[in-house]
Amino acid sequence: MGSVVWSRRRGVERPAADKVKTDQRDAERVLRLWMLDGLHPVRAPTGEEEALRDVVRAREAVRGDLMRARQRLSKLLLRHDVRYDDSSGAWTVAHRAWLTSIDLGGRGAQVTLLEYLGAIDAIAIRRDALEKTIAELIPGSPWEQTVARLRCLRGIDTLTAVGLCAEVGEFERFQKAGQLMSYLGLTPSEDTSGEKRRQGAITKTGSRHARCWSKPPGTTAARPRRARRSNAANRDSRPRSSRSHGKRNDAYTASGNDSTLSAASAARSSRSPSPASSPASAGHSQTPTDRAMHHVG
Repeated sequence: MGSVVWSRRRGVERPAADKVKTDQRDAERVLRLWMLDGLHPVRAPTGEEEALRDVVRAREAVRGDLMRARQRLSKLLLRHDVRYDDSSGAWTVAHRAWLTSIDLGGRGAQVTLLEYLGAIDAIAIRRDALEKTIAELIPGSPWEQTVARLRCLRGIDTLTAVGLCAEVGEFERFQKAGQLMSYLGLTPSEDTSGEKRRQGAITKTGSRHARCWSKPPGTTAARPRRARRSNAANRDSRPRSSRSHGKRNDAYTASGNDSTLSAASAARSSRSPSPASSPASAGHSQTPTDRAMHHVG
């Protein structure tokens, strides 16, 4: 018969004046909590889950070491007034080649620069090795399907999906999304009294590592999607009159006048049964709204 780990529910605290702790008093307290339904089962992770979690957290620690090493090098260059003016961005291949070509003049400063560069390269190699190991552990593991499903979401790739699986464990134990958000500490705090309700920042309860893994997909999902280049090319290749109508419709949508635009489209539809069948519309380019309304109709 397997054992079950139980924990007391939140809000059932031990009295502050209770300073005596014995086995008998603990047994009595557990019995009272059991009768009051103050205990709930806790899922203990398996050995395989703990091993995956250790690898993921080791990679997270190495990433923090890499950030600190890069910051030390950046501050060293800042003290010597050496700045990278290229628009390609920092910590790219071009930036790495530029760091190699720097000459700070003094022997001590140059040795420090080379030491910092060597430390960054060594940490980057360790990070890449851990990421490769994590990718090799997924095929054939119990998390293979879960990782594949999480990768279908916007902003989640293999590393983020594995991190969530390692920290959360079984997603099936959460009956709805609100329970998972509460477990991750992403639900807003609340201070309600009477008719006054006030919500504050997130509670930040639970695992800090799991909450960190859940931030990248949330940040990515909050950003609007960019228009594809193919759509932009098609818009530029349309006739000038059609492009002017499209810009006017985009301005309506951007200003929040969706209802005005819909009303105008409905009025045009009521005047003419169909833009394609109307003789007046023959040879005239249809606006994106007209085409959409015709497709819906």
